[in-house]
Amino acid sequence: MTIKPLTVLGIESSCDETAVAVVRRDAAGKVEVLSSVIHSQVVAHAEYGGVVPEIAARSHVETIDDLAARALAEAGDITLDAIAATAGPGLIGGVMVGLSFAKGFALARNLPLIPVNHLEGHALSARLTEDVRFPFLLLLVSGGHCQLLSVKDVGDYERLGTTIDDAAGEAFDKIAKVLGLGYPGGPALEACARMGDATRFTLPRALLGRKDCDFSFSGLKTAAAKVAHEEVRTEQDRADLCASVQAAITRQLVERSDRAMKGFKEQNNVTGPDFVVAGGVAANTAIRNALKETSAKNGFTFVAPPLKYCTDNAAMIALAGLEHYQKQGTMPRDGHADMAALARPRWPLDEARSKSAPIHKSQGRKGAKA
Repeated sequence: MTIKPLTVLGIESSCDETAVAVVRRDAAGKVEVLSSVIHSQVVAHAEYGGVVPEIAARSHVETIDDLAARALAEAGDITLDAIAATAGPGLIGGVMVGLSFAKGFALARNLPLIPVNHLEGHALSARLTEDVRFPFLLLLVSGGHCQLLSVKDVGDYERLGTTIDDAAGEAFDKIAKVLGLGYPGGPALEACARMGDATRFTLPRALLGRKDCDFSFSGLKTAAAKVAHEEVRTEQDRADLCASVQAAITRQLVERSDRAMKGFKEQNNVTGPDFVVAGGVAANTAIRNALKETSAKNGFTFVAPPLKYCTDNAAMIALAGLEHYQKQGTMPRDGHADMAALARPRWPLDEARSKSAPIHKSQGRKGAKA
């Protein structure tokens, strides 16, 4: 199949990474990341043990110009077809910075602007390097999100399960903070867990008796904090608790994914479907290995993006924009229809389900949670 080659500049600023990338898809459909630059704010937020929204937004303002110049220089002699930028969900200050920059860039170059859902960037990120087929089952697991979705096509998502409280990545980070492991907590807890005994501490299992695919990590977080304060006295105690926490989170992700796989195969007449794991927590080796086993047991092909595309990056945003551009056929260069796009702190992928069956009944003025 021959398609029109496209080159898209992507901008990501939804949390504490400022990122710019250039992605091209050639006439044969092959995707190439021409450049991908990221400015991490880990050092700026480390002393606070988490992301401070105001500091994050200021850092985006200070770095985005230079990052865009670097990304374009590294991409070489190119002609851009469109600009894609994260328009939500995320920390509203940061989202506004990236989206405003993208609007100005698009106007200056007379290029179409494509507002992208940050979650959709993660959902499609595996397609940067793999030929992932629609429909596929997605586990999106990160610091802010934990969802199981049926990905039917670009822009067509069905929520199968979501967290009713905290995300898995948030549980990793908060427990790591209680244990004094530093920031970012997820990688630190994983490293500590390698030296521990995962059977040492008994931690609660969430939502027992329910047959759906929803997650809950708040009880685990509370129980682990209690153990940390009452029983952790030595480095080995700390390692054992880390291993127990990691095992508990892994078990819940595996149980819900196994349930979703069985339902997905019943609803979709596909042979050897793909199971995609995306988001920052997908970088956890223990979780990856456990989900690989579950995929094989259920006849799924396990797919995960390379580690550099698991965490927030602009290449996945550029790809999501490119996919929408190609699906719509073309976008006007002079109408700038998407210049009115607003930065959104909340933006569910499956908006219909979030309204008909909201996890949080009171949605507030920001809208349904992702």
